[in-house]
Amino acid sequence: MLTALSLGALLNPLNSSMIAVALVAVQRSFHVGVATSSWVVSAFYVAACIGQPLAGRLIDQFGARRLFIAGLVLVFVVSVLTPFCPGFWWLVGLRVAQSLGTSTAFPAAVVVIRRSIREGDNPAAGFGALTIATSSSAALGPVLGGLLVALGGWQAVFLVNIPLTIAGVLVAWRVLPKDRAPDARGSVRETAASLDLPGVALFALTMTALLLFVLSFGTTPRWWYAPVFAVALVAFVLRERSARTPFIDLRGVVGNRALSSVLLQQGAINLAFYCIFFGMPLWLESVRGLGTGLAGLLMLPITAVSTLATPLCARLIAQRGSRTALLLGGIVLVAASLLLQLLGDATPLAIVVVFGLLLGVPNGFNNLGLQTALYEAAPPEQTGTASGIFQMFRYLGAISSTAVIGVVFEENLTSGGLHRIGYVMTIAAVVVLALALVRRSRRGRAAAKPS
Repeated sequence: MLTALSLGALLNPLNSSMIAVALVAVQRSFHVGVATSSWVVSAFYVAACIGQPLAGRLIDQFGARRLFIAGLVLVFVVSVLTPFCPGFWWLVGLRVAQSLGTSTAFPAAVVVIRRSIREGDNPAAGFGALTIATSSSAALGPVLGGLLVALGGWQAVFLVNIPLTIAGVLVAWRVLPKDRAPDARGSVRETAASLDLPGVALFALTMTALLLFVLSFGTTPRWWYAPVFAVALVAFVLRERSARTPFIDLRGVVGNRALSSVLLQQGAINLAFYCIFFGMPLWLESVRGLGTGLAGLLMLPITAVSTLATPLCARLIAQRGSRTALLLGGIVLVAASLLLQLLGDATPLAIVVVFGLLLGVPNGFNNLGLQTALYEAAPPEQTGTASGIFQMFRYLGAISSTAVIGVVFEENLTSGGLHRIGYVMTIAAVVVLALALVRRSRRGRAAAKPS
């Protein structure tokens, strides 16, 4: 079961990072500029931010197994069609479909794991497999993408999904627990009303305006997106507060302090992580004069240590709860962000490797700790929706990091600029640690109850 879930979960981070090294080939193939080609990346991010909560809501309503397999089938179809794109904007549209298809896997995986373990068992064991699959695929994406582009052009980064999706569908069809039969008594109108389609549309408009505004800071800020976002956000909040079955239960999310804390930590952790994951290669290439391949290899220690730390973290969570894992991850993240200030133009590369090894510890502990904390905080009947929102905050953090890097490095692509990014990382790390300090895990709450 975990094999099937991991095959699906790795597709989203893999395809979000693998495409980066194919952009030059895409520009040449379709005769577009750098700014235009960036839509291949931006469209995927925007669609993921919208698609993750939507997929989670559909999973809660129609079943995890159905949506998991449907998402893989959609990715398979997109992967077959993409190499035959007649034009650039067809490619962008298929990237949106690919993003929506890959968005079903993580929320479905959380729901399946929740339904498959017994009360009192350690969910971190199952989430550990997902953590390793997603973090490894995100880190190895550029390396694999570079190899595929060299062998088969930009089309190869899509074709590689075909065997992965076929394997995922075959294993999922055989081993994932079947969903309950859908309620056939409701009309199409009632089904549409239960999905809150106006809320979905307003949410899509809100997130699109926000993300396009944030992404524009990488080049030229487009300030007119800000009022569009503000108006759309107000309309969305008013709609969700009045809807009988809201797309996102804002009152429930805000009222659930444990869930709100998890979401804020998810955004802050990913802001800090992607600041270094995206920013460090730029510094290594532009300031230190390293080649792209060597710069990429110097980032691999983060993934290696994260993978090794995940089983240790799962055992710690089983013994001490998710809060302990988040505390340790937060402390090390604060220390690593402060040590970033020591990196300079003449720092030995061995020290850079040590920094990567250190940063891998909080990456593993925080990811698994937060997934377990999400499991503890999410209402069982809304696990899919909560998991989708959780993944949305991951993308919000990642996209915010690109804005930080764009603003800082646009004027100051130096070691001093890297230090400024380090200040942002430190602020995010302090937020993560502070929220962990005031949080109590399920284990701690259970121990506090009188016998």
